[in-house]
Amino acid sequence: MKKIWIGAGVAFALTLVGCGGSSNETAKTDTPAATTPAGGAGGDAVPDEANGATVTGKVAFDGAQPKMATIDMSDKPVCVKAHTTPVKSEEVIVNGNHTLKNAFVWVKSGLPDKTWKIPASSVELDQTGCMYSPHVIGVMAGQNIEIKNSDPTNHNIHPAATVNADFNQSQSPGAPAIMKSYPRQEVMIPVKCNVHPWMRAYIGVVSHPFFAVTGDDGTFTIKGLPPGTYTIEMVHEKYGKQEQQVTVGAKDSKTVDFSVKS
Repeated sequence: MKKIWIGAGVAFALTLVGCGGSSNETAKTDTPAATTPAGGAGGDAVPDEANGATVTGKVAFDGAQPKMATIDMSDKPVCVKAHTTPVKSEEVIVNGNHTLKNAFVWVKSGLPDKTWKIPASSVELDQTGCMYSPHVIGVMAGQNIEIKNSDPTNHNIHPAATVNADFNQSQSPGAPAIMKSYPRQEVMIPVKCNVHPWMRAYIGVVSHPFFAVTGDDGTFTIKGLPPGTYTIEMVHEKYGKQEQQVTVGAKDSKTVDFSVKS
């Protein structure tokens, strides 16, 4: 079992751009596209979960349990009405077993040169209770993100992409879901809105299917890896990035643990 420690002073430079009420897209041309084009089916390669390797692990939190900040929604009565208790910031969520929720973990390098099939299913990002849910999502390049507004108030969504084209689009109550996809790999894209400035989310866009987001128990699982040596990266909005290497064989199981320090 391996561990890497990182101080809280390490900054994760995610530039959050304010959003308005209209659609605004700007094409980016200086970064090559990922191997899976947006809107297409991608290639034929899929994870072989029966014969491939599995990498599991956790992101441990070393230090005193942090106090989650209370979000002030008082100037938006419709948002206050959606909650019976004060709403806490999701920037740092430490679970009862001292692990970190909402860390994005992915295979950064080492995969064979294949074009991976894009899932036909979409990944949902909802606006509910004047919060984004989930706080962190992962998708393949070219896979649809289904953006919903479940609130009785207007929202807009502005993922501030730097490799992909960004967009800024309003969404009224009861409006149809907005379907978006990104053609290029980008980890992670910050999402912000200045209509409700506390709203935050992050999107990890990867050119293959080997990624995960740590859950309530702070763990992750990546299945179906071909034999090889890989760089596994953990990314968190506050505690930055860490990398580890792991070598796996067919039907192998390895553990890769990360740890952040307050």
